[in-house]
Amino acid sequence: MIAALLAQAALLAQAVLLAPVTSGAADPDQGPPPTVATLVTAGQRVSVEVLPQVVHQGRRVASPDAAKAAVTATVRPVRAGRTVRLQVRRGSSWATIRTARQDREGRAEFAVPVSDGGRALVYRVRALPRGGLRVVTSPAVSTERWLTPTWTDEFSGHALGPTWTHRVQHYHPDGLRWCSKGDPGAVRVGGGVVRLSVLADPDRIEKCPTRVRDEVVGSYAYRLNGHIGTETGFSFRYGFAAARIKFHRLRGQHSAFWMQPVGGMNRASTGHEIDIIEYLGDDAPRGGLTTYVHRYEGEEIVRTGTRISRDRRFLKNRRDGWSTSYHVFSVQWTSKMLVFRIDGKEVSRIVGRISSVPQFPILSLQSSDYEIPRMKDRQLPQHMYVDWVRVWETGPGQGA
Repeated sequence: MIAALLAQAALLAQAVLLAPVTSGAADPDQGPPPTVATLVTAGQRVSVEVLPQVVHQGRRVASPDAAKAAVTATVRPVRAGRTVRLQVRRGSSWATIRTARQDREGRAEFAVPVSDGGRALVYRVRALPRGGLRVVTSPAVSTERWLTPTWTDEFSGHALGPTWTHRVQHYHPDGLRWCSKGDPGAVRVGGGVVRLSVLADPDRIEKCPTRVRDEVVGSYAYRLNGHIGTETGFSFRYGFAAARIKFHRLRGQHSAFWMQPVGGMNRASTGHEIDIIEYLGDDAPRGGLTTYVHRYEGEEIVRTGTRISRDRRFLKNRRDGWSTSYHVFSVQWTSKMLVFRIDGKEVSRIVGRISSVPQFPILSLQSSDYEIPRMKDRQLPQHMYVDWVRVWETGPGQGA
């Protein structure tokens, strides 16, 4: 009798160990599925996350509603090349609509519609057998949370909306811009985009003695920069910020989509400068794209981030380019991490020591003094084009 009871207990324990563990699974009484869900079962872990409409490469201006949502599936253990199928729920059944291969980080990434006739869609993934691993199916996730952005600007009409203001409208030697300043004349709205420019200052006939590391290296035209932000009009705390951008071409200035804390960055604040993307020009060595965070540690400002290596892997084809086509650059901001993406594909992430105060979006094309000698005055003007900007605010509860 005792032996039989012990055998039953052993079988029960084994069943508990093999039972799937789910996080974020759908509950019919709790509304639609979440945006993130995880299943752990039989030695495998599959996570799936649906992101807002942050995928839209192309040469032409387009509505942000035409952008695709992104779905990222992560399966462990990693089997690079493993087939992962994306499925959408149709009534009571599931239909496979996309197929991708798991990469070396364990991810499979998809671009999908965010809605059907205004209704949210529900997705899941199935990882097929490979390398001794059985088929595994994720829980479901829903796009419902991303149907309505918190804030958006499509730059319609012929002037900036009241949300935006022009920034740093003075020559600024302490900020490495002795020879350049922000100016409304370097910002133009039309054709559904805002164009930010670097222009020669028409009011300064003389040349500017340009300094690099406190040494004058030449004389160049004073420059006006397109530099706008929403500090007095819009800010948010946690969520997704995205912009569809076509960058300038030449070195000598840098395009940027970034955020700063309301009230500025200072030693007493936990707010940071978050450079969602910066572009240094088509011929910049080691690639022109960078993403960084700047913050105070005591009395010093420290920088965390990366220059994006092998940036062509984010381009659609050989004809695609950062200064010839629009791409969506985004950041996912929670209390625990920042995730940077290009057209929904993860570029990098920063974990820990994350800004916890409201931040506001900034768009700029600026020429710092150390950059100016890399381009001849006659090659001015240079332009950066922004099709749209969107924010989906989540608050601290979404993956925070």
